[in-house]
Amino acid sequence: MTDKVNESRRNLLIATSAVGAIGVGFAAVPFIKSWMPSERAKAAGGLVKANVSKLESGQKLQVKWRGQPIFIVKRDKVLLDTLPELDGRLKDPKSEDSIQPEFAKNLHRSQKEELLVMVGICTHLGCSPKVYPEIVPQAFDADWKGGFFCPCHGSTFDISGRVFKGSPAGTNMVIPPYVYVDENNLIIGTDKLEGGA
Repeated sequence: MTDKVNESRRNLLIATSAVGAIGVGFAAVPFIKSWMPSERAKAAGGLVKANVSKLESGQKLQVKWRGQPIFIVKRDKVLLDTLPELDGRLKDPKSEDSIQPEFAKNLHRSQKEELLVMVGICTHLGCSPKVYPEIVPQAFDADWKGGFFCPCHGSTFDISGRVFKGSPAGTNMVIPPYVYVDENNLIIGTDKLEGGA
């Protein structure tokens, strides 16, 4: 009789333990899921893909990366040809004191000459400048060669995001890391394709 009781108790304990283990498993799932970043958090710090196939000369495409506006501006040869003649008017013409990846340490501050990818925030107090791609006199610069003007405090930048002397902004606009996936698509937030390419 005691053997039967002990066997019944053992079976009851095994069944109770199994049910308890399953219950703990179900209870742990939401707890463990709470540690994972939300879709919103992933988007805020993750990579952002941009398609530039429909971008025309002088146009700006804007996407958001890490809560910041990213400007993608298509420049034509006329705009690019003005860059060397502006060096004497700029605070940092060679972009030596500016934030940009190694690949952007050039005159056009980009991987492809015609496409500028930059953080659309003025380096003075964080306003968002407007693009003025036309080479025409402006109220803020009678000798305007195309570029960016920050309406908050009057900082001006050329079409490569390099800051003009006399502007409140101290450094050139920031170039984020990015990489082209193909001719029309780029990824902002990394300068390497997956797989080490």
